[in-house]
Amino acid sequence: MVKSLPCRLTLASGSPARRDLLTEAGYSFDVLPANIDEPTGEGVHDIRAFVQQVAWSKAAAVAGRVADGIVLAADTVAWIGAVIGKPADEADARRILTRLGGREHELWTGVCLWRRPDDVQLAWQEVTRVWFRRLSAAELDAYLATRQWANNSGAYAIEGPDDRYVRVVSGSLSNVIGLPMESLGRWLPALARL
Repeated sequence: MVKSLPCRLTLASGSPARRDLLTEAGYSFDVLPANIDEPTGEGVHDIRAFVQQVAWSKAAAVAGRVADGIVLAADTVAWIGAVIGKPADEADARRILTRLGGREHELWTGVCLWRRPDDVQLAWQEVTRVWFRRLSAAELDAYLATRQWANNSGAYAIEGPDDRYVRVVSGSLSNVIGLPMESLGRWLPALARL
């Protein structure tokens, strides 16, 4: 079922997962990646402020190129007392997955909706608690070979509610995938109709 908004929606992201979530939810949208240099998160102590600032920066990079409509930007990072960013390479992915294995961590998403041309902005952050299974050396090698770690904060991508490696402990599954669809479903139509 197509969800009708009274204005154009532009996704400020090249993320295939975010595109899939919006498509599955029935939204019609354009894609205009922000292409900003994302900070590493090194030394961050306030994860909420961090994800919100990055999401806002992405929205700001695209908003000036959209004459009318709503820009949707988001940033998702893993957090375990420090930002666990996207792995630099396979060795970094191995290090991250070894660190996360057998324990819970948080996935935080900052979302920014930026309405044009009046520049009204709505922002929020969402957290999901996630458990990643400890992998044997052979399982870790096999997982790394799938390259699911590439371009994903925390070095993994959840396959769904029955993922054999990752389990949502509390919060939104779609947030782990990259966009909290439940809260987006409340706030996007509200902003579009203001």
